[in-house]
Amino acid sequence: MRTEILDNLRKALPENDVPAVQECATTLYNALPNKDELRANTVMVAYGGGKDSAYALAFVRAVHLALAERHGQTFRMRVTTMRHGGMPYQVMQNIDRSYAALGLYDDPDVELILVERDAVVPFDRDRAMPHKLIDFNRVDMLMGGHRSYGDGRATFCNACNLNVADSFGVAARHDGGVDLIITGDSPQEQRDYALWIRKLARGAGQKPADARKGFKGTLETLNGLAQAYFEDVHGSQNVERVQERGVTSEIPALEFFSIYDYTSYASGAHWRLLTDFLNFVFDEIAFNFTESDCANPALMAHLRGLRTEHAYGRTYGEGIAQYVDFAIELMRKKHFPDHLVEEMERRYRTGEGVEAMRAAATEYGEVAFGINTEQMVCVVYSPFAGRAANLHEYLAAEHPELLQDEEKIRTLLAGGRDEGVAARLERISGLSVTDLQALYNGPLWSPSAELGTQAGVLPLVMDSDPHKKIIRVKRNPEGEEVLDRVAGR
Repeated sequence: MRTEILDNLRKALPENDVPAVQECATTLYNALPNKDELRANTVMVAYGGGKDSAYALAFVRAVHLALAERHGQTFRMRVTTMRHGGMPYQVMQNIDRSYAALGLYDDPDVELILVERDAVVPFDRDRAMPHKLIDFNRVDMLMGGHRSYGDGRATFCNACNLNVADSFGVAARHDGGVDLIITGDSPQEQRDYALWIRKLARGAGQKPADARKGFKGTLETLNGLAQAYFEDVHGSQNVERVQERGVTSEIPALEFFSIYDYTSYASGAHWRLLTDFLNFVFDEIAFNFTESDCANPALMAHLRGLRTEHAYGRTYGEGIAQYVDFAIELMRKKHFPDHLVEEMERRYRTGEGVEAMRAAATEYGEVAFGINTEQMVCVVYSPFAGRAANLHEYLAAEHPELLQDEEKIRTLLAGGRDEGVAARLERISGLSVTDLQALYNGPLWSPSAELGTQAGVLPLVMDSDPHKKIIRVKRNPEGEEVLDRVAGR
C-alpha cells in the first residue's frame, strides 16, 4: 500500500518536487534524534484543511514514505487539526478526502487528531462541533466585534490566531510529546514572527521570555500577550474566562523543521495534486477570498456591508465592494491562481450575486455561531463599549422605541439592575448583561484614531496588522468622505 501511494504521489507532485522529496528526506533523517529506530521519533504536521496545508501534508507524506522505502521503517507522523467555529463541514470533508488519498487512515505509523481547545480527540469527519467550542468562539467573536465596530481582524482573526498557537502547544505535548514540528514557513519567516511577538510584548509592557528557549519561549511570550489581549476584550474582572484563553506553553523543548526550501508553494504549481489526487473541493462556503478552510471571511465582508448600510446610511453593496476590492488585492499578493480570483470576483459581480452571498453569510452566522442579523447589526455600531459612546446613535437608528429608556440602559450598563431592560439588551446583542457591562467599562478601539493614542494590547495588534487597508469612504447619506479601515482575510 505504501509503495503504491508513493508511486502515485510522485506522479501527482510537481516535477521539481520529486527529487526535492528525496533531499528533504535525507535532511529530516539527519535531524531526527533516534536514527536507529525511526519509529521512536514523532513528527508533527498541522493540517488546517486549506489548500496550502493540504499540499504541505502531501509533501510530508511523500517524505514519510520515502524514508520507509529507504530504511524499511519511518517516523511516527502526527497530523493535527485545530477545530473552530469558522470551520464548516465542507472543510472536514476535504480533510477526509486528503487522508484517504494519502493512505493515512490505514497506516499504523500515522496519528490523526483534532484539537478542540484543551481536548484532543481522534479525527472524525462526522464528529459534531462541541457546543462548548461554539460558545467559546461565539463570545470571542461578539466581544471582539463590539470593541472594534465589527472590524474583520478583531472580530475573528486575533482570537483565532492565539487559539492556533495554543493548539500547537496542546498537540505538541499530547501523549508523550513530539520530537519535531514540520512547518512550511522559512527560517526567516519564523524569526520575523518571533521578533514581532517579542516587539508586541515589549509594547504591552511585558518582558518576553528568554529567546534561547526557542518555541517554548515563544509560547510563553504569547501566553502573556493572550492574557493581556483577552483582558482588553473581555474585561479584567472576568478572570476565569481570560485564563481559559491562555496559550499552552508547558511543552518539552523541541525544534521546527522547515520544508520551505524544498517545496513549490504557488498553488498553480500543484493544482493537479490538489484537485485530481487529493480530491480537494473549493466549496462556496469553505473557500472565501484568501481562505480555503474557513467561512469567516464571508462574515467579515457581510459585517462590512451591514456597517455601511446601517451605521453609514449608504448601501450594503457599497460596503461589500470595499471589502471585495481589499480582499481581491490580497489574493493577488498571495499569488492565488487567476481562476480562483475570477471565481471570487464572479460571486460578488452582480447585485443578485451580492444578495445570494448575503443570504449565505446570514445563514452561516446563525448555523456556526448562533448569531442573527439583529445581533450582527448591533456589533457594527459597537454601542456599549467605551462607556456606551455610540449608544444614542444606535438606538435612534435601530431601536427608536428604546430611546425613552436610554438612561435606564446606561444605569444598567454601569452596574445597575433592571430585568426588563436586561432581557431586551441580551436579545438584541446576543450577550449577557455581565458581558455588556464589561464592554461598557472597557475600551472601544477606533480605526480612525492616531497611532499610539489608544491604550491596551488590542490597538498594538491592530496597528501592526499587515492585513488591512486605509480607504476613503462615505460615512453618511450625504456622501461626506473620511478615512476608514477595511481589514480581514
